[in-house]
Amino acid sequence: MSKSGKKGTMVRLQSAARLSRTALAARLLSHGFYAGQDQIMMALDAEDGQTPGQLASRLGVRPPTITKTINRLQVQGFLEKRASDSDARQAHIFLTDSGRLAIKSIAKSVRKTEKQALKGLDKKDIKSLSKLLARVEGNLSDGAAFEIDEEEGDEE
Repeated sequence: MSKSGKKGTMVRLQSAARLSRTALAARLLSHGFYAGQDQIMMALDAEDGQTPGQLASRLGVRPPTITKTINRLQVQGFLEKRASDSDARQAHIFLTDSGRLAIKSIAKSVRKTEKQALKGLDKKDIKSLSKLLARVEGNLSDGAAFEIDEEEGDEE
């Protein structure tokens, strides 16, 4: 594949990711959520009581970013911090009753955005796309993105 073909694929991948986040952000905003808050809420729905560090690691973001977003969600009444039973220096984050109710709105927004994004694709296409994206994620998450192949490095 030529360099332009590779570049074109990355541009399309980045564009699709950006457009999907923008569409989801618009839906979430109508429920009082800002971009990124949904991910913390869904992570806590899957496993309530995580520490900010655990959430940051799970979501692949830096702890200061998580702390800022947790504080906003706490002010909005969706989350609460509780001191750890075993380590008073450590806080655990929990969904409030309001936060648990909001999960339904978040999930609905995600479903609607996915439906919009995948419009016109059949089940086989969707399954193939999902497998390919999982491979791309795997390639990028295992550090391979930072390795430079000697042969490819000579071509640039």
